[in-house]
Amino acid sequence: MIGILVVNKEKGVTSNSVVTKVKKILNEKKVGHAGTLDPLASGVLPILIGKATRLFDFLLDKKKTYITEFKFGMQTDTLDLEGKVVKTSKNIPDINLIQETINKFFLGKIMQLPPIFSSKKINGKKAYDLARQGEDVKLTPSEKYIYRFKCIKQISQDTYEFEIECSSGTYIRSLARDLGEKTNSACTMTNLVRTKSGDFSLGGALKSQDLTLEGIKKNILPVESCLSSLPKLNILNKEYKDLRDGKGVLQDNIDGSYLIFCEEGCVGIGEIKNKQLKMLIYLA
Repeated sequence: MIGILVVNKEKGVTSNSVVTKVKKILNEKKVGHAGTLDPLASGVLPILIGKATRLFDFLLDKKKTYITEFKFGMQTDTLDLEGKVVKTSKNIPDINLIQETINKFFLGKIMQLPPIFSSKKINGKKAYDLARQGEDVKLTPSEKYIYRFKCIKQISQDTYEFEIECSSGTYIRSLARDLGEKTNSACTMTNLVRTKSGDFSLGGALKSQDLTLEGIKKNILPVESCLSSLPKLNILNKEYKDLRDGKGVLQDNIDGSYLIFCEEGCVGIGEIKNKQLKMLIYLA
């Protein structure tokens, strides 16, 4: 079996546990996910099945959209509700100050420092393992891109709901920490739902209770459903065979990456360079 399954991951379970469940149901070794969701988070988790796992790098860099809640007045060491409170503040910013601060500091390119309780590796060891051992964890900031960051509404005296569209690898917990600092307060993420990952949205996601053999077969998507940004290129079966044999195939299309089709259907991703077509990823 080959394809992509969009799962609505529930709170309290790991992304890897969903992968393990799908492996057992399908009796398939090649299963993976495109973008981890923490156990406390829920929402869209794309599962790659069979040769679709070869598309991991293409899906990893896709935009992500979240609905999240930030609580002002406190900050934990994990930057979510699992951690210990390490900072408090009596200053609770209002919604206008929050949005003004976001517009000034948190849109477009930003430099972001990951949480010390994260899977970032330091000398081959995960940061959260070092942090739990009481070691001094030193991480370096990396560039992220925030496309949209809106304070939607105030939920309670100290808690607000936000919608965030961002580049892959952005830590929403870190945004909460940094927003707290910029508003002269303290802030912690209290809820997180991923509503979109690349081309996949929460509306079409399979719920955990429907994660059965029948449910998977009904909801599995063809690999081309996640590659809509690539132009399609139809080739002859003979040309595809030549490509499989390592031979170049002449094409007049402009240089770039293409989703390759022949009579067998979608067979992979190819690249044209100087009128020569070569396959990058084989899916058939």
